[in-house]
Amino acid sequence: QVQLVESGGGLVQPGGSLRLSCAASGSIFSIYHMAWYRQAPGKQRELVASITRSTNYAEFVKGRFTISRDNAKNTVYLQMNSLKPEDTAVYYCNADLYPFLGARLQSYWGQGTQVTVSS
Repeated sequence: QVQLVESGGGLVQPGGSLRLSCAASGSIFSIYHMAWYRQAPGKQRELVASITRSTNYAEFVKGRFTISRDNAKNTVYLQMNSLKPEDTAVYYCNADLYPFLGARLQSYWGQGTQVTVSS
């Protein structure tokens, strides 16, 4: 089994910063792709940023958020700066990985971590 565990969410004032972490554990042969999504109340889940050998960002976070990855720790990070109230959402980690040699690529999700930006 594979688990993704997020941490680092919380309450922050507008203009502040938070750093999210997501650690993958369990039966993992290799991780191909990791990403952060978010879902605000009443809205669909949307991609925030993703990383393979390169990074990709949603327009609404470019220049403010940075995604990075520690392959040795099977961990992905999301550094969020200049936070705005509209960034308030549950942030989910996603990983596309091979659980063992010869397996098909499979997608896993974390349980989510709440980020609230409010004064």
